[in-house]
Amino acid sequence: MRSSLDEVYRQYIGELQRYLYFLCRNHHTAEDLVQETFYRAYLYLESYSDEKVKAWLFRVAHNVFIDRLRKEGRVDLYEAEYFERAADKETPETLWFGHELSLKVKRILEALPLAQRQAWLLYEVHGFTYAEGAGILDISLASYKIALFRARHKLREKLQEGGSCSHDRGF
Repeated sequence: MRSSLDEVYRQYIGELQRYLYFLCRNHHTAEDLVQETFYRAYLYLESYSDEKVKAWLFRVAHNVFIDRLRKEGRVDLYEAEYFERAADKETPETLWFGHELSLKVKRILEALPLAQRQAWLLYEVHGFTYAEGAGILDISLASYKIALFRARHKLREKLQEGGSCSHDRGF
């Protein structure tokens, strides 16, 4: 069982770190949250039921992030250069962020309400289905779809103001 957790760790650490970084916008806090995520995953491995491991880990990460918010209040520290020095430079997400996501898009995403930003990240960047994303955020499917719709709408609206367009899955 330990070797399978090690494999899961190696497979998903990069994605979890990018997801948590984008939520808290602090490299060191994201690293702490990733470690806490895997610690909790290790503790609750026995309660893991045959759901998809990626969705389960992101659910644990979401809960860790929410716990941190409750404990410390709003986290608003920024490290804009994180995406340029991310460890996994060869992953599709970092290539997409590095080549397609302009500074304007990053600012628009950061300005979105947390629920909309999380819904957009889970669907557009990490490839979760609507149901998986709603499960990770522990909200109804309808609420998830509304948050994703509003995030897309705001992003599209702001990009059209500047004459840009996006090529991701939902636009």
